Amino acid sequence: MTTVHKCIKNQMSCFISIIIFFIIMSQALDDVLESALNVALKSGYRHIDTAVAYKNEHVIGKVINEWISSGKVTRDELFIVTKLPPFSNRASDVDRVVEKSLKDLQLDYIDLFLIHTPFTVIAEDESNYGTMKIDPSTDNLATWKELEKQVDCGRIKAIGLSNFNIKQIQNVLDNCRIKPDNLQIEHHLYLQQPELVDFCKDNGIVVTAYSCLGSKNNREKMAINWAKELPEMLENEEVLSISKKHGKTPSQVLLRYIVQRDIVVIPKSTNPERLALNIKLFDFELDAEDMETLKN
Repeated sequence: MTTVHKCIKNQMSCFISIIIFFIIMSQALDDVLESALNVALKSGYRHIDTAVAYKNEHVIGKVINEWISSGKVTRDELFIVTKLPPFSNRASDVDRVVEKSLKDLQLDYIDLFLIHTPFTVIAEDESNYGTMKIDPSTDNLATWKELEKQVDCGRIKAIGLSNFNIKQIQNVLDNCRIKPDNLQIEHHLYLQQPELVDFCKDNGIVVTAYSCLGSKNNREKMAINWAKELPEMLENEEVLSISKKHGKTPSQVLLRYIVQRDIVVIPKSTNPERLALNIKLFDFELDAEDMETLKN
Protein backbone atom coordinates (compact mmCIF):
# COMPACT_ATOMS: atom_id res chain seq x y z
CA MET A 1 0.00 0.00 0.00
CA THR A 2 1.50 3.36 -1.04
CA THR A 3 1.66 6.46 1.13
CA VAL A 4 -0.82 7.99 -1.28
CA HIS A 5 -3.28 5.17 -0.75
CA LYS A 6 -2.89 5.24 3.02
CA CYS A 7 -3.58 8.96 3.08
CA ILE A 8 -6.67 8.76 0.90
CA LYS A 9 -8.12 5.68 2.57
CA ASN A 10 -7.63 7.06 6.07
CA GLN A 11 -8.83 10.53 5.01
CA MET A 12 -5.78 12.00 6.69
CA SER A 13 -4.52 15.52 6.15
CA CYS A 14 -0.96 14.58 5.16
CA PHE A 15 -1.46 16.08 1.70
CA ILE A 16 2.24 16.52 1.07
CA SER A 17 2.53 12.72 1.11
CA ILE A 18 -0.24 12.49 -1.45
CA ILE A 19 1.15 15.02 -3.86
CA ILE A 20 4.74 13.80 -3.79
CA PHE A 21 3.61 11.28 -6.38
CA PHE A 22 2.31 13.19 -9.39
CA ILE A 23 -0.21 11.76 -11.77
CA ILE A 24 0.15 11.52 -15.52
CA MET A 25 -3.12 11.74 -17.40
CA SER A 26 -3.37 11.70 -21.17
CA GLN A 27 -5.70 11.04 -24.07
CA ALA A 28 -2.85 10.42 -26.50
CA LEU A 29 -2.20 8.01 -29.35
CA ASP A 30 -1.22 4.57 -28.09
CA ASP A 31 2.46 4.73 -29.04
CA VAL A 32 2.85 8.29 -27.75
CA LEU A 33 1.18 7.40 -24.47
CA GLU A 34 3.25 4.24 -24.05
CA SER A 35 6.46 6.23 -24.51
CA ALA A 36 5.28 8.99 -22.16
CA LEU A 37 4.32 6.51 -19.46
CA ASN A 38 7.74 4.89 -19.58
CA VAL A 39 9.40 8.30 -19.29
CA ALA A 40 7.08 9.26 -16.42
CA LEU A 41 7.75 6.05 -14.49
CA LYS A 42 11.50 6.46 -15.01
CA SER A 43 11.19 10.04 -13.69
CA GLY A 44 9.53 8.84 -10.49
CA TYR A 45 5.83 9.14 -11.24
CA ARG A 46 3.86 6.42 -9.49
CA HIS A 47 0.30 7.76 -9.61
CA ILE A 48 -1.47 7.23 -12.94
CA ASP A 49 -4.85 8.80 -13.67
CA THR A 50 -6.99 7.55 -16.52
CA ALA A 51 -10.65 6.88 -17.36
CA VAL A 52 -12.72 4.50 -19.42
CA ALA A 53 -13.72 7.49 -21.57
CA TYR A 54 -10.06 8.14 -22.49
CA LYS A 55 -9.89 4.74 -24.20
CA ASN A 56 -6.30 4.11 -23.11
CA GLU A 57 -6.57 1.70 -20.17
CA HIS A 58 -5.20 -1.14 -22.33
CA VAL A 59 -2.02 0.86 -23.04
CA ILE A 60 -1.54 1.73 -19.39
CA GLY A 61 -2.11 -1.91 -18.47
CA LYS A 62 0.56 -3.04 -20.91
CA VAL A 63 3.16 -0.61 -19.57
CA ILE A 64 2.58 -1.16 -15.86
CA ASN A 65 2.50 -4.93 -16.37
CA GLU A 66 5.91 -4.71 -18.05
CA TRP A 67 7.28 -2.63 -15.17
CA ILE A 68 5.90 -4.96 -12.51
CA SER A 69 6.98 -8.13 -14.36
CA SER A 70 10.51 -6.80 -14.79
CA GLY A 71 10.79 -5.94 -11.10
CA LYS A 72 11.20 -2.21 -11.72
CA VAL A 73 8.23 -1.47 -9.48
CA THR A 74 5.90 -3.44 -7.24
CA ARG A 75 2.13 -3.21 -7.47
CA ASP A 76 1.83 -1.51 -4.09
CA GLU A 77 4.17 1.27 -5.25
CA LEU A 78 1.67 2.26 -7.93
CA PHE A 79 -1.56 4.18 -7.42
CA ILE A 80 -3.98 3.73 -10.31
CA VAL A 81 -7.09 5.86 -10.76
CA THR A 82 -9.82 5.31 -13.32
CA LYS A 83 -13.43 6.43 -13.74
CA LEU A 84 -16.94 5.25 -14.51
CA PRO A 85 -17.77 6.81 -17.90
CA PRO A 86 -20.76 9.15 -18.40
CA PHE A 87 -22.48 6.64 -20.68
CA SER A 88 -22.32 3.99 -17.92
CA ASN A 89 -23.20 6.09 -14.90
CA ARG A 90 -25.92 3.72 -13.77
CA ALA A 91 -26.02 1.02 -11.12
CA SER A 92 -26.57 -1.81 -13.59
CA ASP A 93 -23.33 -0.98 -15.45
CA VAL A 94 -20.91 -0.71 -12.53
CA ASP A 95 -19.89 -4.37 -12.21
CA ARG A 96 -19.33 -4.78 -15.95
CA VAL A 97 -17.29 -1.58 -16.25
CA VAL A 98 -15.09 -2.36 -13.24
CA GLU A 99 -14.44 -5.87 -14.57
CA LYS A 100 -13.46 -4.46 -17.99
CA SER A 101 -11.17 -1.85 -16.43
CA LEU A 102 -9.42 -4.50 -14.33
CA LYS A 103 -8.91 -6.63 -17.43
CA ASP A 104 -7.59 -3.77 -19.57
CA LEU A 105 -5.34 -2.43 -16.80
CA GLN A 106 -4.15 -5.99 -16.06
CA LEU A 107 -4.78 -5.47 -12.34
CA ASP A 108 -6.36 -7.39 -9.48
CA TYR A 109 -7.64 -4.17 -7.91
CA ILE A 110 -7.99 -0.46 -8.65
CA ASP A 111 -6.68 2.00 -6.06
CA LEU A 112 -9.24 4.74 -6.66
CA PHE A 113 -12.39 4.63 -8.80
CA LEU A 114 -14.39 7.80 -9.50
CA ILE A 115 -17.81 8.58 -10.94
CA HIS A 116 -16.63 10.70 -13.88
CA THR A 117 -19.68 12.99 -14.09
CA PRO A 118 -22.80 13.63 -11.98
CA PHE A 119 -24.98 12.92 -15.00
CA THR A 120 -25.53 9.99 -17.33
CA VAL A 121 -25.65 10.21 -21.09
CA ILE A 122 -27.49 8.08 -23.59
CA ALA A 123 -25.21 7.40 -26.53
CA GLU A 124 -26.29 5.73 -29.74
CA ASP A 125 -22.60 5.14 -30.34
CA GLU A 126 -20.27 5.25 -27.32
CA SER A 127 -17.35 6.07 -29.61
CA ASN A 128 -19.07 9.23 -30.84
CA TYR A 129 -19.83 11.78 -28.14
CA GLY A 130 -21.66 13.89 -30.71
CA THR A 131 -24.60 11.47 -30.54
CA MET A 132 -25.17 11.87 -26.80
CA LYS A 133 -28.12 13.20 -24.87
CA ILE A 134 -28.58 13.51 -21.11
CA ASP A 135 -30.41 10.71 -19.32
CA PRO A 136 -32.90 12.39 -16.93
CA SER A 137 -33.14 9.23 -14.81
CA THR A 138 -29.57 9.49 -13.47
CA ASP A 139 -29.39 8.10 -9.92
CA ASN A 140 -25.97 8.78 -8.42
CA LEU A 141 -26.93 7.21 -5.10
CA ALA A 142 -27.79 3.88 -6.72
CA THR A 143 -24.50 3.98 -8.62
CA TRP A 144 -22.62 4.85 -5.43
CA LYS A 145 -24.10 1.89 -3.56
CA GLU A 146 -22.84 -0.43 -6.31
CA LEU A 147 -19.37 1.10 -5.99
CA GLU A 148 -19.50 0.46 -2.24
CA LYS A 149 -20.06 -3.22 -3.04
CA GLN A 150 -16.95 -3.17 -5.25
CA VAL A 151 -14.97 -1.88 -2.25
CA ASP A 152 -16.47 -4.62 -0.07
CA CYS A 153 -15.24 -7.36 -2.41
CA GLY A 154 -11.76 -5.83 -2.78
CA ARG A 155 -11.85 -4.95 -6.47
CA ILE A 156 -11.61 -1.24 -5.60
CA LYS A 157 -9.71 0.22 -2.64
CA ALA A 158 -11.23 3.71 -2.54
CA ILE A 159 -14.07 5.53 -4.30
CA GLY A 160 -14.72 9.15 -5.17
CA LEU A 161 -16.38 11.70 -7.41
CA SER A 162 -15.46 13.93 -10.33
CA ASN A 163 -17.08 17.17 -11.52
CA PHE A 164 -19.68 17.13 -8.71
CA ASN A 165 -20.83 20.35 -7.00
CA ILE A 166 -21.45 20.89 -3.28
CA LYS A 167 -25.14 19.96 -3.40
CA GLN A 168 -24.42 16.75 -5.31
CA ILE A 169 -21.60 15.77 -2.95
CA GLN A 170 -23.73 16.48 0.10
CA ASN A 171 -26.44 14.20 -1.27
CA VAL A 172 -23.91 11.36 -1.43
CA LEU A 173 -22.56 12.14 2.04
CA ASP A 174 -26.07 12.10 3.51
CA ASN A 175 -26.91 8.69 2.06
CA CYS A 176 -23.67 6.71 1.78
CA ARG A 177 -22.14 3.91 3.81
CA ILE A 178 -18.61 4.63 2.53
CA LYS A 179 -17.73 8.32 2.23
CA PRO A 180 -16.11 9.71 -0.94
CA ASP A 181 -12.34 9.85 -0.51
CA ASN A 182 -11.62 12.14 -3.42
CA LEU A 183 -13.14 14.83 -5.65
CA GLN A 184 -11.51 15.56 -8.98
CA ILE A 185 -12.38 18.94 -10.51
CA GLU A 186 -11.07 21.48 -12.98
CA HIS A 187 -8.97 23.78 -10.83
CA HIS A 188 -6.41 26.39 -11.82
CA LEU A 189 -5.41 30.04 -11.44
CA TYR A 190 -8.54 31.27 -13.24
CA LEU A 191 -10.95 28.74 -11.69
CA GLN A 192 -10.04 28.31 -8.02
CA GLN A 193 -13.49 27.31 -6.65
CA PRO A 194 -12.66 28.17 -3.00
CA GLU A 195 -16.10 27.28 -1.58
CA LEU A 196 -16.03 23.81 -3.14
CA VAL A 197 -12.44 23.20 -2.04
CA ASP A 198 -13.19 24.31 1.53
CA PHE A 199 -16.32 22.14 1.63
CA CYS A 200 -14.29 19.09 0.66
CA LYS A 201 -11.59 19.81 3.20
CA ASP A 202 -14.22 20.23 5.93
CA ASN A 203 -15.62 16.81 5.00
CA GLY A 204 -12.30 14.97 4.75
CA ILE A 205 -12.39 14.71 0.97
CA VAL A 206 -9.07 15.08 -0.86
CA VAL A 207 -9.30 17.44 -3.85
CA THR A 208 -7.50 16.69 -7.12
CA ALA A 209 -7.04 19.39 -9.75
CA TYR A 210 -7.17 18.59 -13.46
CA SER A 211 -6.44 21.14 -16.21
CA CYS A 212 -4.24 22.76 -13.56
CA LEU A 213 -2.22 24.56 -16.24
CA GLY A 214 -5.32 25.45 -18.22
CA SER A 215 -6.82 23.75 -21.22
CA LYS A 216 -6.48 25.19 -24.71
CA ASN A 217 -9.38 23.09 -25.96
CA ASN A 218 -11.66 24.19 -23.12
CA ARG A 219 -10.57 27.80 -23.55
CA GLU A 220 -11.44 27.81 -27.24
CA LYS A 221 -14.88 26.37 -26.48
CA MET A 222 -15.71 28.81 -23.68
CA ALA A 223 -18.55 31.19 -24.47
CA ILE A 224 -17.73 33.68 -21.71
CA ASN A 225 -16.04 36.63 -23.42
CA TRP A 226 -13.99 37.77 -20.43
CA ALA A 227 -12.38 34.34 -20.17
CA LYS A 228 -11.21 34.56 -23.76
CA GLU A 229 -9.66 37.95 -23.05
CA LEU A 230 -7.58 36.72 -20.12
CA PRO A 231 -3.90 36.06 -20.91
CA GLU A 232 -2.75 32.46 -21.02
CA MET A 233 -1.86 31.41 -17.47
CA LEU A 234 1.71 30.64 -18.49
CA GLU A 235 1.97 34.20 -19.86
CA ASN A 236 0.29 35.96 -16.94
CA GLU A 237 2.47 38.87 -15.76
CA GLU A 238 2.21 37.98 -12.07
CA VAL A 239 3.06 34.35 -12.80
CA LEU A 240 6.06 35.38 -14.91
CA SER A 241 7.28 37.73 -12.16
CA ILE A 242 7.06 35.03 -9.48
CA SER A 243 8.67 32.55 -11.87
CA LYS A 244 11.66 34.87 -12.37
CA LYS A 245 11.90 35.52 -8.63
CA HIS A 246 12.30 31.81 -7.83
CA GLY A 247 14.19 30.77 -10.96
CA LYS A 248 11.39 28.39 -11.90
CA THR A 249 9.20 27.91 -14.96
CA PRO A 250 5.68 29.40 -15.01
CA SER A 251 4.21 25.88 -15.00
CA GLN A 252 6.21 24.98 -11.88
CA VAL A 253 4.91 28.12 -10.14
CA LEU A 254 1.30 27.34 -11.07
CA LEU A 255 1.60 23.73 -9.91
CA ARG A 256 3.40 24.72 -6.71
CA TYR A 257 0.62 27.20 -5.90
CA ILE A 258 -1.97 24.42 -6.03
CA VAL A 259 0.22 21.91 -4.19
CA GLN A 260 0.97 24.41 -1.44
CA ARG A 261 -2.78 24.71 -0.83
CA ASP A 262 -2.97 20.97 -0.11
CA ILE A 263 -4.54 20.03 -3.44
CA VAL A 264 -3.35 17.12 -5.59
CA VAL A 265 -2.33 18.08 -9.13
CA ILE A 266 -2.51 15.99 -12.28
CA PRO A 267 -0.57 17.86 -14.97
CA LYS A 268 -1.38 16.39 -18.36
CA SER A 269 1.58 15.89 -20.66
CA THR A 270 3.27 13.42 -22.97
CA ASN A 271 6.33 15.66 -23.43
CA PRO A 272 9.41 14.13 -21.70
CA GLU A 273 10.92 17.52 -20.82
CA ARG A 274 7.68 18.78 -19.28
CA LEU A 275 7.20 15.53 -17.40
CA ALA A 276 10.63 15.98 -15.84
CA LEU A 277 9.97 19.64 -14.95
CA ASN A 278 6.48 19.06 -13.54
CA ILE A 279 7.73 16.69 -10.87
CA LYS A 280 10.43 19.10 -9.59
CA LEU A 281 8.31 21.18 -7.24
CA PHE A 282 9.70 20.35 -3.84
CA ASP A 283 12.94 22.32 -3.83
CA PHE A 284 11.24 25.71 -3.48
CA GLU A 285 8.30 27.32 -1.69
CA LEU A 286 6.12 30.28 -2.54
CA ASP A 287 6.05 32.95 0.17
CA ALA A 288 2.93 34.57 1.62
CA GLU A 289 3.08 37.46 -0.85
CA ASP A 290 3.30 35.07 -3.81
CA MET A 291 0.36 33.06 -2.53
CA GLU A 292 -1.80 36.14 -1.99
CA THR A 293 -0.97 37.49 -5.45
CA LEU A 294 -1.97 34.23 -7.12
CA LYS A 295 -5.05 33.85 -4.93
CA ASN A 296 -6.35 37.19 -6.20
